[in-house]
Amino acid sequence: MRYQREYVAYMAKQVLKRLGAAGLVQFDQADYVTEVMTQVMLDELSVEDRLNEDVRKILEQHGEEMKQVGASYEEMFKKVKKQLVRERKVVL
Repeated sequence: MRYQREYVAYMAKQVLKRLGAAGLVQFDQADYVTEVMTQVMLDELSVEDRLNEDVRKILEQHGEEMKQVGASYEEMFKKVKKQLVRERKVVL
């Protein structure tokens, strides 16, 4: 993941602070809501990391085939990732 947990927690707190100040959300337990928001943001930010790991596993399984046909790892990585994004309907 590109962001540290502390930074994501800070972002979550700021988003909730601004939404609260604008009167768009109301909550009683600010710490709990901030923690939940932080976890949701961390999950969303790590989607691409999990996807990349799945692509690596797929390419690892087909490594010999790729060598035989002379396929570029980088090119195949992009193609497989693009296909998984479409199949899983992931927004990156």
